[in-house]
Amino acid sequence: MAGNQNMMQPPISYQHPEYAFPRYLAAKKSVDDRALNYRVWRALADELAGRSDVAPPRVLELGAGSGSMIERLLDGGMLRGGSYDAVDNGSENLDATPASLENWSATRPWTVSREGNRVFIEGDDADALTVRLIPEDAFRFLDRPDVAGGYDLVIAHAFLDLVDLARILPHIRRALRPRGLLYATINFDGVTAFEPILDAELDRRIEELYHATMDARMVDGSRSGDSRTGRRLIHQLQYAGFNVEAAGPSDWLVFAQNGAYPNDETYFLHFIVNTVHSALAGHPELDAPAFDAWIAARHQQIERGELVYLAHQIDVLGRSLPDTQGQQPQDIEKIPEKGK
Repeated sequence: MAGNQNMMQPPISYQHPEYAFPRYLAAKKSVDDRALNYRVWRALADELAGRSDVAPPRVLELGAGSGSMIERLLDGGMLRGGSYDAVDNGSENLDATPASLENWSATRPWTVSREGNRVFIEGDDADALTVRLIPEDAFRFLDRPDVAGGYDLVIAHAFLDLVDLARILPHIRRALRPRGLLYATINFDGVTAFEPILDAELDRRIEELYHATMDARMVDGSRSGDSRTGRRLIHQLQYAGFNVEAAGPSDWLVFAQNGAYPNDETYFLHFIVNTVHSALAGHPELDAPAFDAWIAARHQQIERGELVYLAHQIDVLGRSLPDTQGQQPQDIEKIPEKGK
């Protein structure tokens, strides 16, 4: 097979770093910054600018991580005060948020302070933004009676491909005020590529099986994720009572320049390869020694600055429609294809 020679060599031992999810979130910030679709971002910016003469928006972020989206919105001048509820079921991610915001503010005209589960971000020419850190499952939070109709904007960054779209979108719509916005970004859409090719057949099989683990994922007995969330999101939003205002690709593309990856993207790549390894280790359809050699070879490529990594994703901005215009949400896979 093409490129098979590299796979036949005994793998060089690779000492894995201690993989920590908060560090991965920090490492992927620069990757996300490059990937976010500019047209969808500008559509959101225009929407928020258009309401600058009214009260500051109330924002909810689901799967908020350690606060990178807060930093982007403030850097972009899109938030000037108001409230921001950051929901994440990983308390270690939210625990990292205050320090991350403090580090970010050190080179900007903002001051960050914390009181309990609230973080206050203040600037000289803007009202304070109050961030509430909420360590809770997204579905449980959205089911709270006081959430209904409470938000102008819901953000789901690299999150909707981890849950059941047909189940969560009606909950999100319920949380929005009339004509409220959903900014859904970095929604995975069925393409993972590692270059250069090591073994064409094995590379293809690993990609297929890795995507299959996303489609088969269950949480608390319910479907949780989809390897083609990006393309299906557009239809699912329409079924759930949203108009799609803007959409576009937001691909991750990571490669070395002059032999080195920027920022902390070496760690990001090691984390991604380790994620593939964790997902497929012991899989009955993979030859274990060949797979282990493939994983070791990818880690070695990262250390040499040779690996190129691509993941295809889609960003969408949706607007909640009046109740009379919505359709009943449903699972897109249950809709018969044309002619069947």
